[in-house]
Amino acid sequence: MIVFVMAIVLFLIGLYGVLVKRNVFKILIALSIIEYSVNLLFALIGYRRGGTVPILTEGTKAGTFFVDPIPQALVLTAIVIGLGTTALLAAVAVRLYEKYDTYDVRKIRKLRG
Repeated sequence: MIVFVMAIVLFLIGLYGVLVKRNVFKILIALSIIEYSVNLLFALIGYRRGGTVPILTEGTKAGTFFVDPIPQALVLTAIVIGLGTTALLAAVAVRLYEKYDTYDVRKIRKLRG
Protein backbone atom coordinates (compact mmCIF):
# COMPACT_ATOMS: atom_id res chain seq x y z
CA MET A 1 0.00 0.00 0.00
CA ILE A 2 2.85 2.41 0.77
CA VAL A 3 4.22 1.96 -2.75
CA PHE A 4 0.94 3.17 -4.25
CA VAL A 5 1.07 6.23 -2.01
CA MET A 6 4.65 6.92 -3.08
CA ALA A 7 3.63 6.73 -6.76
CA ILE A 8 0.87 9.25 -6.08
CA VAL A 9 3.33 11.52 -4.22
CA LEU A 10 5.69 11.30 -7.18
CA PHE A 11 2.81 12.30 -9.46
CA LEU A 12 2.00 15.29 -7.25
CA ILE A 13 5.64 16.41 -7.28
CA GLY A 14 5.59 16.37 -11.07
CA LEU A 15 2.28 18.21 -11.15
CA TYR A 16 3.72 20.87 -8.84
CA GLY A 17 6.65 21.31 -11.22
CA VAL A 18 4.38 21.71 -14.24
CA LEU A 19 2.13 24.25 -12.55
CA VAL A 20 4.72 26.37 -10.70
CA LYS A 21 7.97 26.37 -12.66
CA ARG A 22 8.60 28.87 -15.46
CA ASN A 23 11.61 27.27 -17.14
CA VAL A 24 10.70 25.15 -20.17
CA PHE A 25 13.22 22.42 -19.33
CA LYS A 26 12.03 22.22 -15.72
CA ILE A 27 8.49 21.77 -17.02
CA LEU A 28 9.77 19.05 -19.34
CA ILE A 29 11.44 17.24 -16.44
CA ALA A 30 8.25 17.56 -14.37
CA LEU A 31 6.24 16.02 -17.21
CA SER A 32 8.71 13.14 -17.32
CA ILE A 33 8.29 12.62 -13.56
CA ILE A 34 4.51 12.47 -14.05
CA GLU A 35 4.97 9.94 -16.83
CA TYR A 36 7.24 7.74 -14.73
CA SER A 37 4.85 7.84 -11.79
CA VAL A 38 1.95 6.70 -13.97
CA ASN A 39 4.09 3.90 -15.43
CA LEU A 40 5.05 2.84 -11.92
CA LEU A 41 1.42 2.83 -10.84
CA PHE A 42 0.44 0.65 -13.81
CA ALA A 43 3.27 -1.79 -13.11
CA LEU A 44 2.22 -1.97 -9.45
CA ILE A 45 -1.36 -2.71 -10.42
CA GLY A 46 -0.22 -5.74 -12.42
CA TYR A 47 2.02 -7.09 -9.66
CA ARG A 48 0.71 -9.92 -7.48
CA ARG A 49 2.53 -11.09 -4.37
CA GLY A 50 3.53 -14.71 -4.70
CA GLY A 51 2.77 -14.82 -8.43
CA THR A 52 5.02 -16.50 -10.93
CA VAL A 53 6.04 -15.64 -14.47
CA PRO A 54 3.05 -16.03 -16.84
CA ILE A 55 4.63 -18.68 -19.04
CA LEU A 56 2.94 -22.05 -19.41
CA THR A 57 5.22 -25.06 -19.55
CA GLU A 58 4.72 -28.79 -19.12
CA GLY A 59 5.51 -28.62 -15.41
CA THR A 60 2.97 -25.87 -14.64
CA LYS A 61 0.30 -26.93 -12.16
CA ALA A 62 -3.38 -26.20 -12.73
CA GLY A 63 -3.81 -23.79 -9.79
CA THR A 64 -0.66 -21.72 -10.34
CA PHE A 65 -1.00 -18.01 -9.52
CA PHE A 66 0.41 -15.76 -12.26
CA VAL A 67 1.40 -12.10 -12.42
CA ASP A 68 -0.76 -10.11 -14.86
CA PRO A 69 1.36 -9.46 -18.00
CA ILE A 70 -0.93 -6.89 -19.65
CA PRO A 71 0.03 -3.89 -17.47
CA GLN A 72 3.68 -4.75 -17.98
CA ALA A 73 3.25 -4.72 -21.75
CA LEU A 74 1.34 -1.44 -21.58
CA VAL A 75 4.07 0.14 -19.48
CA LEU A 76 6.76 -0.97 -21.93
CA THR A 77 4.78 0.62 -24.76
CA ALA A 78 4.22 3.78 -22.70
CA ILE A 79 7.95 4.06 -21.99
CA VAL A 80 8.75 4.02 -25.71
CA ILE A 81 6.05 6.57 -26.51
CA GLY A 82 7.14 8.74 -23.59
CA LEU A 83 10.72 8.73 -24.82
CA GLY A 84 9.57 9.96 -28.21
CA THR A 85 7.41 12.73 -26.77
CA THR A 86 10.18 13.81 -24.40
CA ALA A 87 12.62 14.08 -27.30
CA LEU A 88 10.06 16.07 -29.28
CA LEU A 89 9.43 18.45 -26.37
CA ALA A 90 13.18 18.92 -25.88
CA ALA A 91 13.52 19.81 -29.57
CA VAL A 92 10.67 22.33 -29.23
CA ALA A 93 12.36 23.83 -26.16
CA VAL A 94 15.61 24.26 -28.06
CA ARG A 95 13.76 25.93 -30.95
CA LEU A 96 12.02 28.26 -28.49
CA TYR A 97 15.39 29.26 -27.11
CA GLU A 98 16.76 29.87 -30.60
CA LYS A 99 13.82 32.14 -31.43
CA TYR A 100 13.31 34.01 -28.13
CA ASP A 101 16.73 33.67 -26.40
CA THR A 102 15.07 32.61 -23.13
CA TYR A 103 13.58 29.55 -21.47
CA ASP A 104 11.20 31.59 -19.30
CA VAL A 105 7.60 30.88 -20.27
CA ARG A 106 6.32 34.27 -19.13
CA LYS A 107 8.81 36.16 -21.30
CA ILE A 108 7.97 33.95 -24.28
CA ARG A 109 4.27 34.75 -23.81
CA LYS A 110 4.99 38.50 -23.73
CA LEU A 111 7.05 38.46 -26.96
CA ARG A 112 4.42 36.83 -29.24
CA GLY A 113 5.81 37.26 -32.65
